[in-house]
Amino acid sequence: MEHATTGEKVEFVAKVLEYRSRLNRPNTNTGELAAFTAYAQAFPTAFLALVDTYDTLQSGLWNFLAVALALQELGYKPRGLRLDSGDLAYLSRRCRKAFVDVSEQFGVEFQSLTIVASNDLSEKILWALKEQGHEINSFGIGTNLVTCSVQPALGGVYKLVEVNGNARMKISQDHAKVTIPGSKAGYRLYNSAGEPVLDYMTHASAPAPETDVRVLCRHPFDANKRVYVTPSRVEPLHDLVWDGALTAPLECLDTRRARVAQQLGALRDDYLRRINPTPYKISLSPELFTYMHDLWLHESPIVELA
Repeated sequence: MEHATTGEKVEFVAKVLEYRSRLNRPNTNTGELAAFTAYAQAFPTAFLALVDTYDTLQSGLWNFLAVALALQELGYKPRGLRLDSGDLAYLSRRCRKAFVDVSEQFGVEFQSLTIVASNDLSEKILWALKEQGHEINSFGIGTNLVTCSVQPALGGVYKLVEVNGNARMKISQDHAKVTIPGSKAGYRLYNSAGEPVLDYMTHASAPAPETDVRVLCRHPFDANKRVYVTPSRVEPLHDLVWDGALTAPLECLDTRRARVAQQLGALRDDYLRRINPTPYKISLSPELFTYMHDLWLHESPIVELA
């Protein structure tokens, strides 16, 4: 194998065995060590090893470090290791300690090597890892990313709300299925602390709510629930992005991620708690509330009792 800088030929396998000896770990699994060595020779700039094939702390970790040290000597930087079974929090802490100890022993910068965790990770497991304390840098989430065990199917339905300027409304005894008729505009109202208070819907043609002007907000289905809000900031929520074709370029993923993080960061903690979170409020303007319920009454059949 060639040195990354000088191009000098080096007997890489001998270097790996030398470092295993210097680590005082002669009984690690030889087949695993051979696999790591071959992988490092094939991909010297992308060496990240799965270390739980036999025993993470007795074999995999030390075989990784022996190969990583040999790579380091040849001018290559190892990436890290991956944990795919066992107590991930405990194993990650033990691996990080070994990285620190080896860094001090051999004068290398292994303290910040990446530790990747996988093994059927879910939101519940991620919260548990956070509570236990861990040294994991990256999480490999597969099954629970594409199939949520709590809600494995997402019901999404398009509902017609207007045709040629005429409002349409889906009526149901289940309020969750009742649609708010007509073309609408949405606004997010913020308080003086910069926190979103609620989202406010109006007719699309109605004027937008104004900063520092009190507005009456109605619950969509409960006539007794109404509040006044004097917003310190009003954020429009609707933008036209498709009108037979894209009307503006799509944002890049980093921009979207930053916006979502900013929006989540503005919410009160009680909206985000895992157990019994406060429902975020969606309200209607008085005009839209009246229009919706008048149409609802007009279109709903009256039951006749014999």
